[in-house]
Amino acid sequence: MLVLGGGLIGGALCDALLACGHRVLLATRGGRARTGVEALALDFNALPGKPALADALAGVDVLVNTVGIFRQTAQQGFDAVHVKGPLRIFEAACAAGVRRIVQLSALGADSTSPLPYFASKGRAEALLRALPVEQALVRPSLVFSPDGASTRWFAQLASLPLLALPDGGAQPVQPVHLDDLVDALLRLVEAPQIPPALDVVGPRALSLREYLGLFRRAMGSKGWTIAIPGSVARVVAGAAAALSPRLPLDRDALAMLDAGSTADAGPFARWLGRELRPLETFLSPTVAGTMRWQATLGWAVPAMRWTLALMWLATGVISLWLYPRELSLEMLARVGLQGGLAEVALWSAGLLDLALGAALLVARWRPWVYLAQLALVLGYTLIITACLPEQWLHPFGPLLKNLPLLAMILTLFALDRRPWT
Repeated sequence: MLVLGGGLIGGALCDALLACGHRVLLATRGGRARTGVEALALDFNALPGKPALADALAGVDVLVNTVGIFRQTAQQGFDAVHVKGPLRIFEAACAAGVRRIVQLSALGADSTSPLPYFASKGRAEALLRALPVEQALVRPSLVFSPDGASTRWFAQLASLPLLALPDGGAQPVQPVHLDDLVDALLRLVEAPQIPPALDVVGPRALSLREYLGLFRRAMGSKGWTIAIPGSVARVVAGAAAALSPRLPLDRDALAMLDAGSTADAGPFARWLGRELRPLETFLSPTVAGTMRWQATLGWAVPAMRWTLALMWLATGVISLWLYPRELSLEMLARVGLQGGLAEVALWSAGLLDLALGAALLVARWRPWVYLAQLALVLGYTLIITACLPEQWLHPFGPLLKNLPLLAMILTLFALDRRPWT
């Protein structure tokens, strides 16, 4: 038994296969080890020749391909990951005598689709159909799992105090629980006869707004939802994708939502031989409680980081070019700096503020930047306390505001290296 891909679905399938007594070979790009599973390194961008591939697949009875990407990168494109790589492995599997291939596709896969993700999945389906091997095409809708990237993303959206949804969130979705999907894949591995295609969906369709409402109620999140035009949402999505490639949001993602992700749940339920898990049971109180904090941190940490960076950048600009220079030099004189030394101190402090703000945008530098900011704010606070103690009684609280600022920097130092960022 060979599973291609050790991500959320592939990993869960390996665990289920092991629990049923199967011998499992897991192929990942780096040959990542997993307890109880044999490892095989297969990079779709650099696969060996067909004879070597056939040798690697010798003795495999069933192959399940769960490899997939949602967004292309310079290193991984849809054509390589969804089409060319799998096709070469499928051909080698046929040569090695593999009896059955199960391909994890997508609901909406269509080789003629204008959306690259759906088009690549559709081309892979067409190429697999042409091969002389027993096969099943599995087309899931949105897959719910507390550990899934898309589920965490929806939870983050639901936790926002103000949620702006394109066209009010009317897009139809039909989420399916990961456990139901894995059970279906397990049956496709073990059953003597299998359907050529299976749409894997949840028990009922609902709107995106209703789905996010389930998260909100389960997590106890409060907030408002407003509708924005689809054209505005596409502009925002394009800007978000340019600013952060890690976000699962771009114009194609919105287009896929608009296309809908629903199907008749009857055939899937009959294949499983049981009722599908109700949507209302997806988020247990324990799972919802954990997800709430992770979801909140998912947007709160970046918001604090960007706000802090903007503060340092703005402070540098104001100090050097906007605030009256004579007033700055007058305050520096009160701490013992005059003439050329005061000018050097003013420019050094302003440039340092700009540097700290800009450096905060570079992920690998952040821990050291936070430490530098802590030291600088503490240093400024001690100097002003010694030389200008009346600032503690200033009605606008310039020194008192350093206390929450220090707490914020400490919080970011502790949290801003976690997966939610």
